Amino acid sequence: MHLARFPRVRLGHLPTPLERLDRLSEALGGPEIWIKRDDCTGLSTGGNKTRKLEFLMAEALTEGADTVMTQGATQSNHARQTAAAAARLGLACHILLEDRTGSNDPNYNANGNVFLDHLHGATAEKRGPGLDMNAEMEAVAEAWRAKGRRVYTIPGGGSNPTGALGYVNCAMELVGQADYMGLKIDHIVHATGSSGTQAGLVCGLRAINAPIPVLGIGVRAPKPVQEENVFKLALATASKLGCPGVVARDDVVANTNYVGEGYGIPNAGTIAAIEMFARLEGILLDPVYSGKGAAGLIDLVGKGVFAHGQRVVFLHTGGAAGLFGYTAAFSYGSAAA
Repeated sequence: MHLARFPRVRLGHLPTPLERLDRLSEALGGPEIWIKRDDCTGLSTGGNKTRKLEFLMAEALTEGADTVMTQGATQSNHARQTAAAAARLGLACHILLEDRTGSNDPNYNANGNVFLDHLHGATAEKRGPGLDMNAEMEAVAEAWRAKGRRVYTIPGGGSNPTGALGYVNCAMELVGQADYMGLKIDHIVHATGSSGTQAGLVCGLRAINAPIPVLGIGVRAPKPVQEENVFKLALATASKLGCPGVVARDDVVANTNYVGEGYGIPNAGTIAAIEMFARLEGILLDPVYSGKGAAGLIDLVGKGVFAHGQRVVFLHTGGAAGLFGYTAAFSYGSAAA
């Protein structure tokens, strides 16, 4: 694949590290656990959306945009990184934030990613739950365009074929690192939500003939919906790359048993996973995505899904800034004062 065919602006600190988690591996007593540190991409505390934004923001600039607009949940990691990318490139940024949790916690509604959205200079407006947020965004964008603004809209999570190119690139990067290190990867596990990360990974791995199984731990949608969303986007991404048909339906696998009460609501397993990574490896996960992804990984290791001696790479999608919107979920959150 020749990704230089597509417009791209460099925003991330790439390649991100690929590291073995010695203490976590020992504690779990199963496979070797490795981590791909996409929390280290560098843009406003990092995260997986930075890879997508390298292609999305380049497309915005190519189209002559003066404003980027996106949408996401209140504590959206994607919104925060989009605001930061816009600031870096001198573009205005407007965000529609959806209340998916019903939380009245002031920290949740004003701290963490929300605080950083505003710090980067973005403007924002709120919406209630259950709406078609991309349609809501497009309606606002049209109103702004009628006033003369050149608005480029980015779907939630940056998850379209352009954004997914970021994780096609990650697939090539990861395999290159593993080859250099002599590391045979048996599985890749990560949190999956808006579908772009998993779709890009699956498409990229298949396109370079590296059939490493990818397991997405779902954070919102039921399994059939999540897998279908990923598969459709993977197909569209393959077509954009010029290799249609490279992805089969069986390549897309999601496990949605760790969603809990719903999107953005951490459960006991999420909190335990966050604490385990923090206390054994000094790595911060988030309560919405990487925490639930890690909870799934830990539970599946305990169930023997991954065999002793196998090598499992956990792709860390970032989001630690969101922890500061969720202090109430931790028993010691208020005691620290």
